[in-house]
Amino acid sequence: MFRARIYQSQRDVLLAASDEELVGRTLSFGKIQVDITPAFYGSDSVTERELVEMLQQCTVANLMGPRTVTLARRLGLVRDGNVLDIDGVPHAQLARMR
Repeated sequence: MFRARIYQSQRDVLLAASDEELVGRTLSFGKIQVDITPAFYGSDSVTERELVEMLQQCTVANLMGPRTVTLARRLGLVRDGNVLDIDGVPHAQLARMR
């Protein structure tokens, strides 16, 4: 399962998505800390099918976790060279024009 939340603005549809078990963790990247919070990534679980639909609709995405990033790779949305390792956890961002 995953956690995901959609944010809508006038121009963009932002998706925040994470492997469910990562929510609540804090990761370190040098002096920077990344908090994977339910406030940002959502408090409700979503299935892989639901996440695929969200990924297809979004214009911007913030993705955390091996399963979430792998799914985006399989859909051709993220390339291997665009994935960061944050404290052992894959992280990717994407932006596309509509």
